[in-house]
Amino acid sequence: MTTFDTTDKEIIEATPFDSALATARPRVSKASKKSEAPIGMKTKILFVCMGNICRSPTAAGVFQSLVKASSLQEFVVCDSAGTHDFHVGEGPDQRAVNAAAKRGYELGPTVARKIQISDFSEYDYILAMDWENLALLQRMCPRGLQHKLQLLMRFATEFEAATINDPYHGGPQGFEQALDYIEDACNGLMEVVRRRATMVAAA
Repeated sequence: MTTFDTTDKEIIEATPFDSALATARPRVSKASKKSEAPIGMKTKILFVCMGNICRSPTAAGVFQSLVKASSLQEFVVCDSAGTHDFHVGEGPDQRAVNAAAKRGYELGPTVARKIQISDFSEYDYILAMDWENLALLQRMCPRGLQHKLQLLMRFATEFEAATINDPYHGGPQGFEQALDYIEDACNGLMEVVRRRATMVAAA
C-alpha cells in the first residue's frame, strides 16, 4: 500500500484540470469539421494502469469511442501504457475485451507497453487508475511536467470512488465495475476535451 504526504496531495490537486472542469459542465455543440488540427494543437491523453492489459486499454477504448461519436478524431489522440513490464507485448485481458464488447466498445489491436520517459512530454494528460500507479508516475515524471498527472476518476460525476480497482485477480464482476467507473470518468473527461477541441476548431 502506497502512502502519500501533504506534498503529493498538493501536486494532485493543483492542476489545470480543475479550472477546466469548472467551466466544462454545460454541453458544447459539436464543432464543425475543418482541416486537420496541427499536431501541436491536438489533445493527447495517456491512460495508465499497472500492466496495461485491463483498465488502461479499456479506458482508451471507451474514450476513443466517445471521440469518434463526437467527430473529434482530428483533434484528440489517446493511448494507454503500464507502469510495469509484466505483460509487454500482450493483448488486452480477454475478460476486459468481453466486458467492453458487451457494451459496444472495441479494445482493438492494443499491445501492452511500459510507459517511457518521452511519454511525459508527448502527452497532455497522463491519467492513472489508482493511487499506487499515480505515485509511480510522480516518481518517474521529469521536473516541470507533474501538472499532467492525475487520477482518471477525478473526472467522474456519478461515482464517488477515487480510484478504479484492478480486476485482474477477480471475476467478471470486477471487470464490469471497472468499466462502470471508466465510462463515468471518460464522459467527464470528454467534456473538458470537447471544450478544448471546440476552441481549436474555431481558431
